[in-house]
Amino acid sequence: MTHLIILFFATFSAAFMATVPPGLLNMNAAKTSVEKGKLNGIIFSLGVSSMIMVQAYISVYVSKFLHNNPSVINILLQIALLVFAFFAIYFYVAGKRNKKNMVKVVNVSKKNSFFKGVLLAALNLLTIPYYSGVNAMWNASGWIKFQAQDIIIFIIAAGSGTFAVLYLYTVYFYKLDANSSGFSKNSNYILSALMIVLLIITVIRFFYN
Repeated sequence: MTHLIILFFATFSAAFMATVPPGLLNMNAAKTSVEKGKLNGIIFSLGVSSMIMVQAYISVYVSKFLHNNPSVINILLQIALLVFAFFAIYFYVAGKRNKKNMVKVVNVSKKNSFFKGVLLAALNLLTIPYYSGVNAMWNASGWIKFQAQDIIIFIIAAGSGTFAVLYLYTVYFYKLDANSSGFSKNSNYILSALMIVLLIITVIRFFYN
C-alpha cells in the first residue's frame, strides 16, 4: 500500500512539473478560457487530461520497447517537428485574421472544447516517450510493478497532475483577462512563438539523439 501512495505522488509531481512550463496544451487551456469562458477552459482541460491518461496507459506497455529501440524516439521527434511547424504557421495566420476581424460573441459547444482538448493532447507526440521514461525510472526504483492496481494509480496520477496545472492556467488567465484584453488579442502570436521555440528544442533533441 505504501508504494502505491509513493507512486501516486511521484507520478502526480512528474505530470505537474511537465505541464507547468508554457506549452501547446496549457496555453490553449488559457486561450480557451479567455475567449470562450472559464467553464469551456475547464472542459478543454478535462479533454486533455483524459487523453493524457490514455497515453500514460500506452506508455506503461511501450517503456521497455522504447528503451531497447531508440530509433522509435527519433521517428516521433521527426513527426513532432512537422506538428510544431504546422501550429506555428496556423497560430500566426489566426493572429493576423483576429486583427482584421471584429471580435464576435458566439455560443460555443462545450463538447467541442472537450474534443479539442483530446485532439491537441493526442498531437503532443512527446507525451508517450516522457511517461515511458518516468515508468522506467519508477520501475527501477521499485515504485511500480506491472500489476493492475499500479497501472491504474500511475494513469490517474498522470491525469490528475496534468489537470491541476491546466486548471490553474485556466483560472489565472481568465481573471487576468477580466482586467486586460492583452492576452486575448495576442494569444495566437504567443502560441505561434511558443511553437517556434518548441520546434527549435525538438530539432536540437533530434540531432542530439
